[in-house]
Amino acid sequence: MQVSHGERNLKSPGMARIAAFVRQQQEKWQEGEAPLGLETYEQELNEHLMALGQELIAEELSRYDVDAKEIEVEGRRYVRGQQSTMTYQSAAGPVVVERYLYSAVESESKGVCPLELRCGIVNGLFTPRAARQSAFALAHLTPRDAEELFAEIGNMRPSRSTLDRLPKAISQQWEVQREEWERALRCTETVAPEAVTLVVSQDGVMAPMKDGERSKKRSNPEKWATGPAGYREVGCGTVSLHDAEGKRLQTIRYGRMPEKRKATLHTQLEAELQSTLALCPDLTVVKLADGAKDNWTSLESMDLGLSPNIQVNQFLIVDFFHAAEHLKRACDAIWGKASIKGKAEFERLRILLKEHADGVGKVIRSLRYRVGRTTKQKKQRIQIELTYFRNQRHRMHYADYLQRNLPIASGVVEAACKTLVTQRMKCSGMAWSHSGGQAILTLRSLVQSRRWQSAWDFIKQGFQKSVTIGQSGLADCPVSTRV
Repeated sequence: MQVSHGERNLKSPGMARIAAFVRQQQEKWQEGEAPLGLETYEQELNEHLMALGQELIAEELSRYDVDAKEIEVEGRRYVRGQQSTMTYQSAAGPVVVERYLYSAVESESKGVCPLELRCGIVNGLFTPRAARQSAFALAHLTPRDAEELFAEIGNMRPSRSTLDRLPKAISQQWEVQREEWERALRCTETVAPEAVTLVVSQDGVMAPMKDGERSKKRSNPEKWATGPAGYREVGCGTVSLHDAEGKRLQTIRYGRMPEKRKATLHTQLEAELQSTLALCPDLTVVKLADGAKDNWTSLESMDLGLSPNIQVNQFLIVDFFHAAEHLKRACDAIWGKASIKGKAEFERLRILLKEHADGVGKVIRSLRYRVGRTTKQKKQRIQIELTYFRNQRHRMHYADYLQRNLPIASGVVEAACKTLVTQRMKCSGMAWSHSGGQAILTLRSLVQSRRWQSAWDFIKQGFQKSVTIGQSGLADCPVSTRV
């Protein structure tokens, strides 16, 4: 076996160039010459530092290479082939390394590169640090914008096409081990001692899909496949903790590409609930959403994971602002949008709905009274809103919720819809495949949930594999030094 162990040469060309640059600048000052401007000095110094970094990273990378007749990776045997030169993208810029490639003994298996497996090269190109920085940038920016950002910073300069492929490679690793890794992330977290309320919310937002993954309007009675032609619903969910005053302490966000009944999102939110309640079973649980039937079907069926002898205070709450919108439509149908009487009545009923102990009952009785005393055309519109309040009545005891300092607005999950999906995935001209969209949603969810640092440790390890020297390669493969 041949593995590199050479000592870092402090008299390297890169180090010499930095010393010469610094010395030259000092001499100019001493001789009274006009030195470089500070911006130019910073830029040139950074270029020299990055060049040194590339040199040292290339040297370090070469130490991960393996020279043996035969190796084993995950129980499969590979035999040494030829050396090949490869340019990798490091955080300091491109680095060129010569490394060995190995062919599979079993013809149906692909060949491997021990260097890449041992140090965890991501997607066959990025060093771990470069991959992390690029993935973080792509969680916020398009590949074009990320390319321009890196060019401005002046370190690595990956192309937009190279950047575009990175999230998908990371997402493939994440999805394979998603449940295990999400469970491990939850196990590292604690519940703030001041937390008293646990809130789970679910919603969705329409996103543009590529051909082959689009839906035609009303082509399917299931809600997940309806909406504007070319769009499908991306599921968003949040689990947040609140203190006794109703202040939000922390929030976990999830986003999933279109899926029937939001099945994966449901299991993710349910797992978050169970993990948190396992630590603090005395938390008050609030399930909060708008009035959409599929959201409530999901939320009401979530298992809290507690034994039957543990009693949990649980509240189902329809977002107050969605309820107010329905009330406004009813008032507009009765009195007209521009009616002063209608506006005044809406404000009166809205306050009753929010602050009176039987506010929803008063709203229902008021609308029921109006249904019997209006024209047929108006009656149908009012009846729709009356049915809404009747169906959601058991989730609209807002005065009681407010007295308990419980949240009555689903702004947290609606903000998640905006920040996870709309801001990044609904820019002009965008259309998404399922895999490409999920890659971005996964990255953004981890960043916005403040799980990025811990999650990256799992992602990085997913690209690393142990390389074992085969028995047939031990006898005549001594360890040697190679730079």
